[in-house]
Amino acid sequence: MRLIIRESVGPRCIVKEDGQRVYDAIYPVLKRGEAVTLDFAGVTQFASPFFNFAIGQLLRDIDVEGVKRLLQIENLLPDGRRVVDRVIENASKYHTDVDYRKIVDAILQQQAKESE
Repeated sequence: MRLIIRESVGPRCIVKEDGQRVYDAIYPVLKRGEAVTLDFAGVTQFASPFFNFAIGQLLRDIDVEGVKRLLQIENLLPDGRRVVDRVIENASKYHTDVDYRKIVDAILQQQAKESE
């Protein structure tokens, strides 16, 4: 499967809702063990919330080796590649390290209480 991000999301990959749409499109394919290529040609802006939802949550059900083997990313600017790599690293740690997950969850709960 090949997904042209500019056609499905636009030139800015920033918000979690767009990332969720990408995830919803690629997750079933990856879960079946089939390869997916995300083509970022023409995408000029990106942020971690988009990648957290598009790619990070894949690591709940697919190990990091599977994601790296099955998910190909093309035409992503170097800054975007760094964000993707960081998202994969953080999500992998979150989903495999129970102590780390507890710490992150506690911080997020505290932040949610403070914003009420």
